[in-house]
Order: sequence, then structure tokens, then C-alpha cells
Amino acid sequence: MAATDPLSWRFSSSSPLKIGTTVRAGAGAYSAGNGMVLTILAQKKVKKTRKIILKQDVAELGKKGEQLEVRAGFYRNYLLPSGRAQIVTPLFLKEMRIEEERIEAEKRRVKEEAEQLALVFQTVGAFKVKREGGKGKQIFGSVTAQDLVDIIKAQLNRDVDKRTISLPEIRETGEYVAELKLHPEVTAEIRLNVFAN
Repeated sequence: MAATDPLSWRFSSSSPLKIGTTVRAGAGAYSAGNGMVLTILAQKKVKKTRKIILKQDVAELGKKGEQLEVRAGFYRNYLLPSGRAQIVTPLFLKEMRIEEERIEAEKRRVKEEAEQLALVFQTVGAFKVKREGGKGKQIFGSVTAQDLVDIIKAQLNRDVDKRTISLPEIRETGEYVAELKLHPEVTAEIRLNVFAN
């Protein structure tokens, strides 16, 4: 076969070929013209996928930090341009692990601060609340969460969100217990002593 022929094949074998012999390599064989029969193997179309890590929650796909295998086109055309995912690499895995450790350390620190603040509220004792008195044990108005926030700010110089305070309805003088949710796992009890002046 000359170099100008449309098909040029190179055949290497451990045993020398004699002129006129044919080499058969299976059912789908192609004759090259000089008696050699060569098999042409076609590769199946492979579904190209990419291993990725999600940088943020994606609806119907997964949550932030999940490792997934998605089609290459979906990653290239949607996830990558919108910044929602990144290809898995050893360096990126290391960065994710360091970030997770930093977040865990921050969560532990916040919880410890909440526990210390709860301990402060336990050692302080009862907060005194003055209200104008009415008939018997009745007081005018009621004691609200905002009143308690103001008292804590004045006496302990601590800022507390009024939405975290669970307060019973206080319309009479006496002792009451309010709950202050400092952390999802830490709740402090605050004692109130309401009296009329």
C-alpha cells in the first residue's frame, strides 16, 4: 500500500508476516487491499461526567459541601458560570476541610460564650422590677421582654435580643422566672422580683 492510498495501516507483530497471508482479528474486519484484514473498533459514546463539590445549596441537586457526579455539560453551562460548584481537586478538598474546621471552632466558641453568660445570669440573683401598684397585688401595665432587656443592659452591661426572652404574663407583684435562649443548646433562667412602689 502506498502512502498516497486513502488508508495506510501499520502492522507490528512478533512473528513476521509472509506476503499473501491474512490476519484475521474478529468479525468486524476490514481488508486493506494487500491481504491483511484489520479490525476497526469503534468506541461507544461515553457519558462524560465531572466530580464536583457544591459551593451552595442547589434545588433538586444537593446541599452545600456535598460531593456529586454530574454531566459535564450541566457543570460547564450552569453550575460553573453561576458559581454554585467546583471540580473536586485535592487542594479544594483541603480548603473545604479547613473551612469546616474553622466553622466548627466558631460554633464551639459561641456556645462557650453562651454557657458563660448563662452562668452569670444564675449567679446574679433576682432582677428587681419596680412598677406602680394598683389594688392588692395588681400593678399598672405589665412587665415585657423589652423591660427585661433594659434592666439587663443597665445592671450587667450586656446586650440581649428581646426575641430570645420567654416571659410569662406578669400583671401582679411577686417572683417570676423568665427563660433566655442564648444558644440553640443553652438556655438561661432569669429570676424577676416584681414589686410595687
